[in-house]
This record gives sequence, C-alpha cells and structure tokens, in this order.
Amino acid sequence: MSLIERIDSPADLHGLTEPELQQVAQEVRELIIDTIGEIGGHFGANLGTCEIAVALHSLLDSPRDKVLWDVGHQAYPHKILTGRRDELSTIRKYEGLAPFCSVEESEHDIMGAGHASTSISYAVGLKEAMRQGHGEDGHVVAVIGDGALTGGVAFEALHNAGGLDLPIVIVLNDNGMSISPNVGSLSRYFNRVRLNPKLYHAREGMESSLTRLPAGLGERFERFGPIFKESLKAYWAPGLLFEELDLAYVGVIDGHDVSALREAIGEALKADRPVVVHCKTVKGKGFSPAEDGGLEGMEKWHAAKPSSIVSRRPAQPKEPQPAASAAPPQYTTVFGEAMVAECHRDERVCGITAAMNSGTGLNILQKAMPERYYDVGIAEQHAILFAAGLALQGARPVAAIYSTFLQRAFDQIVHDVCLQRLPVVFAMDRAGLVGDDGPTHHGAFDISYQRCLPHITLMAPRDEAMLVNMLRTALLFDDGPVAIRYPRGEAEGVALPADPAPIEIGRGEILRSGDRVALVGYGYGVPLALGAADRLSLEHGLDCTVADARFAKPLDAPLLEELAAEHEVVVTIEENVLAGGFGAGVVELLSDADALSGARILRCGLPDRYVTHGKPALLREEVGLTAEAIAKRVADAVLDPRGALA
Repeated sequence: MSLIERIDSPADLHGLTEPELQQVAQEVRELIIDTIGEIGGHFGANLGTCEIAVALHSLLDSPRDKVLWDVGHQAYPHKILTGRRDELSTIRKYEGLAPFCSVEESEHDIMGAGHASTSISYAVGLKEAMRQGHGEDGHVVAVIGDGALTGGVAFEALHNAGGLDLPIVIVLNDNGMSISPNVGSLSRYFNRVRLNPKLYHAREGMESSLTRLPAGLGERFERFGPIFKESLKAYWAPGLLFEELDLAYVGVIDGHDVSALREAIGEALKADRPVVVHCKTVKGKGFSPAEDGGLEGMEKWHAAKPSSIVSRRPAQPKEPQPAASAAPPQYTTVFGEAMVAECHRDERVCGITAAMNSGTGLNILQKAMPERYYDVGIAEQHAILFAAGLALQGARPVAAIYSTFLQRAFDQIVHDVCLQRLPVVFAMDRAGLVGDDGPTHHGAFDISYQRCLPHITLMAPRDEAMLVNMLRTALLFDDGPVAIRYPRGEAEGVALPADPAPIEIGRGEILRSGDRVALVGYGYGVPLALGAADRLSLEHGLDCTVADARFAKPLDAPLLEELAAEHEVVVTIEENVLAGGFGAGVVELLSDADALSGARILRCGLPDRYVTHGKPALLREEVGLTAEAIAKRVADAVLDPRGALA
C-alpha cells in the first residue's frame, strides 16, 4: 500500500518521518498528474504546492489551525490530504468536488476562494477574532502565490497585519507565474531574490556585517546615516519589503523540500509576530513539459485538458480526421482579432488586461501590436483607474476583464469612470454561466451591478458579427463608458463583417414577426428566444415575435412599448440574475410609462442563488434557461388546461 492511501485526514501525517512525508508529497503529485491529466482541470499550480501542503498539514492541527489557500486553484493537494482523495476524479464535474476551496464541502476549507489576493485579509480577520477571544484559538497560515501578491488588497492586508502585530504566517509560493508570466516591478523584485542565492541574508545580519567592516569603513558606514544604510540594505536584503511593513521575513526556502519547509514554517509558527516564509517553487513540478518548458510550458499547462496526459506524458496527437465543417470561432478570439483591427483603425485605441491575456483574447493584440497592450497584473481596480487616466488624456482604452473579475473594480467604475463620463470600454468575457469553474466565476451579475449607474451604456451581441459591430460602436461613442458582455465558448457561426457598422445607441431589432407572444432576448438570450420560437411554432402552431434588445441601457422604449401593446405576453430572456437585470429594466420601463396595456411579462434568467459548477448545458437545464424550458413556460402561459390555445 502506498503511503497516500493511509492519509484520510491531516492528522494521519503527524506520525510520519520527514522522508515519508517527502514520499507522500510525491505520491500526491503523481495522483494529480494521473487524475487531472485524464479528466482535465487546474494542473501546474497544484503540482507546485504538494510539498507545501504536506509540510503545513504535518505541522498543524486542521481545522482548529487554519490554512487559507489563496485563489484555490493551488489547493488540490490540500483536498487530497483532507479526506477527498478518492473524490478527486469528480473535481469540477457537476455535483462533484468544487474547483476551488468551498466551506460547504469540507471543514478544512476555511474560506471559499476563487478570486485572487484575499487570503491574507481573511487570515488577519481570523487571528484578530481569536485574539479577542472569539472561537477556538489556533495557528493561522495564508498560502499566497506571487501572482496573487500583485493584487492591491494583499498589500492592504500586509499593512494591517504588521500594524496589528498579529502572529500569522504567510507562505509566499513564488513560482514566477500566475496563469501567464507575472508582470511589473514586484515580479522583477521577486526574480532577483529568487534567482540569486547570495541574497539569502537577514536584514539585521547585513547591517551588523557592514558596521564591522575593517580599516574604519564600518565606522564611516555608521556615520552615513539611516537613509544610506537603508538603501544598501534594500539592495542586499531580500526581505526588506516585508520587514518595513513590520513582518518578519524567512527565505528563500526550497518549496519542494519538505524538511526545509517544516523547519522554516515551524520556526515561523513559534514567532509571536507576523512572518512571511518565502518559498521558491516550480509551476508544474514533476511534469517535464511544464517544468522544463520554461514560461511557455508553465503557461500551457496551467490547466490540463481532458485526456491530455497518458502514462504521465502528454497524449499523442490524434490521427487527422476527415475534413468537416469548421467549428464557429470562440467569442474570445473574435474579440481579440477585432481589437487588432480597431487599433489599426484608430491610434488612440489600446487594450488592458488584469493578468488574463489569453483568457480575454488580448494575447492576439500583444503579439500583433505590443505597444498598444497593457497587462497590469491581478489588479482590476488599478486596471480601471489606469484606463480612466488614459481616457482623460484622449486615449480610447478597452479594459478586457471577465465579468466576475470586473466586480472587484465596482467603485472605480462608479466613481472614476461613470461619474466623470469617461469613454472607457469594458469588454466582459465569460458573461453568464461559464461551467466547470462554478459560482466564483459565473458572470451572473454584471447587468445588475452596472444598469443602476448613470452615464453607462450596456450592450450584448447575439452573435460574433454583432460583437464586432458593437466594439466599433463603443469606440466611436464619446459620451461616457460602454460595457459589452459576451459568453464563453463558441459563437453562432455567422459571417463577420468586412467593415464593422456602428449601431444606433439604444435601438433594438425585430428578427421575426408574429402575434400573441413577443420573445425579447438580450445577448445569449437571443439564440434562446429563436430556439424557443421554433419549438412553439412546431409543437403548438404559435408564431412568436422575436426581438433582439441589443441594449440593456438605454432600453429601446418605443420598441418595447409597441411589443407590449400588440402582444398578450412579453418574455424577456437573459443570462444574468433576474434581480435588477435586463428583464427588471423592461418591467420598470413599461410600468413607469403606463404601457403594459394588459400584457403579461414573463422574465427568464438566472435564479436568486449561486449556481453550482458543471457543464453549461447541464447548468442551464438545472435553472430552466434552455429553449425547451422557455417554450414550455410560454405554452403554459397561453394554453388552456386542455392543451388548446386559450
């Protein structure tokens, strides 16, 4: 029996020797390679944290002691060691293990994670509550990657931790990567520290050494004053950044040496102050295409696709299949290529991403026109403020940020963009249900959290051609910000316009004329409306009007009032929560205009709850957001109990 099969809880690690713990870490790594290589999922980051997870749980008593995994895509080893080993093959599947940490899933998951840079703040709150006598006392450890440390909220937490002098441990998992290679001066700082073993000096030791220099140099150094001394120490002492925030610093530790990790973390746990333990790890450790492939390999293997690994090696390419009709392009790719075209058309246009260049399609712009591309790291608030500054000076910035991540910059949207009516474009990929990443990543709220804001214009394309036209429209619009939402995955397969055509702001479009029922879609709601109309016609002989709203703000009042006046039922369809969404806006408009005219309004959208993880088709079926479910709801509304049209 392998050692890992004897580990059903963290307590089972406590009696093992350090060589045995090192073996457990390797067995955890092999299980991840074998399982995730077959089913798909987050990969490289988890291979890099196997020893950290083993070292922590061998020293701590979870869940009394709290281990907080920032983001959570590095927490698969933690899940394996906390009683979920045999369920790993269900991860990210519908009704299986959550893709990130989940407080509902395990008592060992202390916080629900999915967005970066939050663990230190949680740790500060937890330890301060313990110090105030709330709940059971214990150790608190936050594990945060160097990529997540580019998020400003992490520095707010470091500042607070040092100010409160809280005895927490912050394990900095430093692999030089997030999803893509890290950017910015902080990344360069960590590279200098990580790659030069000569810099493994304590701050106090360096100062002491300088004052003992022979031939009177030490005395002269002492007379140079504090500013010069701090400058020299800042160059040589890698932990000065943290020390100046009143956090002790230990590092750089080999993050794949369980013995070294246990020694460093063990000492940190004994300290009566906040301590940063800086660990050097390799993203994709133990899987040679990632480990030996440099930054490109680590980025490629951030996540593994299903059946991408066989016998712990990349699967062989499949035999070429007979030519078939080309699949529709991804919305992400359409946007990325459209951005390049817009940058060629207008020298003021530029693209901004918050550490998601390939995820947003801006990697296409980065390659074609790098001078018009900006990656600010995992720093959505700064990304929007940066865009605001660019817009103030006459540039036309496009902030390409997932719907779920743009939530993090809500104050900047309100205060710094909308209030000043700046022409910033928000390109929101992953709007709606995104699938396997689950509730932390669903773009379920952006219509609601933006529709209430003055000066903003909200658009959503029904297909890829409309996306290209809407991007052109947004960049030509000078009277305030514009937000465009579009889903993840394949587009509809329509031809792209050779020359994008601007759309009149606030005007919808009738796609199909009928009577009695009007189906009004917004964004992905339009294909659903067309599918529901087809079913109603085929199964019930009911010819429905289908309209594409195109805008959630401003709404097309004349069109909506006409539909309400000429139809018995008006159905709104959106992939956003119903509370405050597109349908709510339609009801408000018609009610305020006293234009309901006896028409009944049915709103189809996402429910007032967080939707789980799973394939989008399964999730849409669960929440009733399919053409079939919409058609049934409409039929129930207009048919009498005997099944005939009422």
